[in-house]
Amino acid sequence: MISSLVSEILFGFTGLISIINPIAIAFVFVDRTDSLTESERAALARRVAINAFVVLLVVFFVGTPILHFFGISMEALRIGGGLAVAVSAWNMLNAPEKQPNEAAVKPVDPDNAMSKAFFPLTVPLTTGPGTMATAIALNANRSHKVSEFLMSSIASVTISFLIMLAIWFTYNHATTFARYLGKEGTKVALRVSAFLLLCIGVQIILTGLSEFLAPLARMNS
Repeated sequence: MISSLVSEILFGFTGLISIINPIAIAFVFVDRTDSLTESERAALARRVAINAFVVLLVVFFVGTPILHFFGISMEALRIGGGLAVAVSAWNMLNAPEKQPNEAAVKPVDPDNAMSKAFFPLTVPLTTGPGTMATAIALNANRSHKVSEFLMSSIASVTISFLIMLAIWFTYNHATTFARYLGKEGTKVALRVSAFLLLCIGVQIILTGLSEFLAPLARMNS
């Protein structure tokens, strides 16, 4: 039982962390918080990590019932969420480069930054539709037996906690990564991260469309 629990935790963690890809999103986080001090950025990183933990718990335990209650299909979740991710990434790709002295004259507004901790920094940039769809899929066949439900619940909480730690550590040290890369390297990393995010959004949309069109294709064949 313990071995299966560990296996479930490792499987869920690796699957979700590969989709979230906090290292790539860390450069986006740095760009979005360039007007903050180190302490303010650290507080925001902690808030985003906690938000991600809560989002994952909600999706793990009530994601499927919520979708059913509002009549939202998994395909609609993927298409709509993927579109939101793709649009955000497209805006980042086409954003004008900052002037060398822009950060110095830009007013620090930590309250406004904190108001964006949930949207868009947590959703959809960190825990986007791909993450939610994966989390729902991991628990789609959750058993109603007390013992199995308990083990699955422990796995869900543990996975969410590990994801929270990974996001907090990566975002909290995002400026260190940027410092090692240098100014030009950070610009390149940001553009690459935005492009990868755009590709992820498009892939989520394509997955949703293919799942939606598959039954129609089978009917016509």
